[in-house]
Amino acid sequence: MQDIVLGTLPPLAAFVDVYNFLADLHDRVHIVRIDDRRDVVLARDLVDQVVDDDRGLRALTFKSCSFDCVYCQLGRTTNHTIERKEYIPTADILDEVRRKLENGDKPEYISFAGSGEPTLHSGLGDIIRGIKAMTDVPVVVFTNGSLLWMPEVRADLAAADVVIPSLDGGDAALLDKVNRPAASLDFDRIVEGLIAFRGAFNGQIWLEVMLLGGISDDDASVDAIARLAERIRPDKVQINSVCRPPAETYALPVPAARLLEIRKHFAGMPGTVEIIAEHLDDMAHTAFRTQIKEEDILALIERRPCTAAGAAAGLNIHVTEAIKHLEMLVADGKAVTQPKDGQVFYSACELRTE
Repeated sequence: MQDIVLGTLPPLAAFVDVYNFLADLHDRVHIVRIDDRRDVVLARDLVDQVVDDDRGLRALTFKSCSFDCVYCQLGRTTNHTIERKEYIPTADILDEVRRKLENGDKPEYISFAGSGEPTLHSGLGDIIRGIKAMTDVPVVVFTNGSLLWMPEVRADLAAADVVIPSLDGGDAALLDKVNRPAASLDFDRIVEGLIAFRGAFNGQIWLEVMLLGGISDDDASVDAIARLAERIRPDKVQINSVCRPPAETYALPVPAARLLEIRKHFAGMPGTVEIIAEHLDDMAHTAFRTQIKEEDILALIERRPCTAAGAAAGLNIHVTEAIKHLEMLVADGKAVTQPKDGQVFYSACELRTE
């Protein structure tokens, strides 16, 4: 086992929280400068996490996913499915990427991430191959790994340079508790899909393991995951825990000291083991658990239109929590969005009557 990394943020291992900068971008692909060093390209409306020095490209409508993870910072899955289809036209995505590249902008990486499961897009292989035909920039795909048992999904991912699948449970019971997969998914089939993909994929596989305090951080649960990781043989294992407001309040972070103990359970791994979890101080933990009601958000945007960042500041919550509630209001027809001066403002559809 190679050195354990805690606190050091290597490229593509460190997730950068960019909502404070990007919360107000909608509908098309944008380039945004962050700290004068990092550019991020977004496809359509929301991206939950992106990789340091990379482009996050989303190919799905909001919260279309085969999982409904209890720790998801964007809330519960609204389109719980394993149906593969062209959620956003493949040609539109490639046109946007081509336009950005032709403008002379060359990112360090192009990644598929965001608010849904990218392997649900039936044109994913064409998108990856199309991007590879345009540029030599490495392509990275974040996936929950649930569909790798499908030969067509493995074929679609074959052209990627790095694939980062997840494995959050070592048995069916824990997977059901943490990831809440679509009813037709089978745990053993998911694991066999990960193993089959390793056998056929020539690029890098970085296996992310999301652990929850009091749920999956006990020795038995960790050992079960480690045994499967040894069968999957990823190039890296990335140990993570909750660091943003989750879909369910019982999805708790694992303390840093416990993560250091947990890494010993992966001693049999031939590749690098990285602890990539961010941790919060006591004050942040208090804010992390703050629960905002729908009426609080509505009251704010009834008074005046707000950006997601503005709503977060007005309610003293994390901007990801504000986005989650605002998008739910839009989906329910209670709020609308309006672009102005390069930002997107949310407002209530109509004044409520008491």
